[in-house]
Amino acid sequence: MAHLFDINSAPVAPPADLDSPAIRQARIDLAACFRMAARLGMGEGICNHFSVVVPGHPTLFLVNPYGLAFAEITASSLLICDFAGRVLQGEGRPEATAFFIHAQLHRLNPQATAAFHTHMPNATALCMLEGEPFIWAGQTALKFYQRLAVDENYQGLALNNAEGERIARAAGDAAVVMLKNHGPLVLGPSIAEAWDDLYYLERAAEVQLKAMASGRPLKAVAPAIASAACQQMLQGNAESAYLHLESVKRQLLREGADYAD
Repeated sequence: MAHLFDINSAPVAPPADLDSPAIRQARIDLAACFRMAARLGMGEGICNHFSVVVPGHPTLFLVNPYGLAFAEITASSLLICDFAGRVLQGEGRPEATAFFIHAQLHRLNPQATAAFHTHMPNATALCMLEGEPFIWAGQTALKFYQRLAVDENYQGLALNNAEGERIARAAGDAAVVMLKNHGPLVLGPSIAEAWDDLYYLERAAEVQLKAMASGRPLKAVAPAIASAACQQMLQGNAESAYLHLESVKRQLLREGADYAD
């Protein structure tokens, strides 16, 4: 289902500092997210994609190359691309929808430092339902209350800039976009915060689906309480997300994963 992207071969001189310590750390952190996503069953073949704006370079982004599953990603295998489709560092090219979605997301939504798109099964299942994806009946789901947008206008695969732009504009300033008939998109001000939201989004979706399968009515939280609970969860969220990602990296290292190579 992945589509090869016709790389822009126009010559361009890459910046001289694409191997800075900050960029190296971004590579390691993003690779760790891919590996843990794979271990948690969030990947789908060689499809789906995570990206992050290159530190110090707001018009460049790191993204996974076409042809590698999440479980194969390493820090050094990630590509650095510009918004015109040129690969400035790395071997290979991005998958087509990865480029068209992520280039436009980062170009039009500068607050979206990191953008994670998966077809993880539970959140994607909620994207297939009529109406609002969440019933706001579980505490974990309340992390996303008033932080979530729904794109009802599925247009097929994102194989051009116009569809990437449409998705980016549908996202607005939301942290999560539920792309109906497609899957979730998580946007964050850092890799750690995007990972944290991705993880808890899938857990919230899983619990809701289990509750729905019981056949009993779900008890929704009152809007005022849901809003207050969300704000409580967002206090210290950046630190909590950072510690979550650090935990992920320790787990991967204990298991001998070579993601940092």
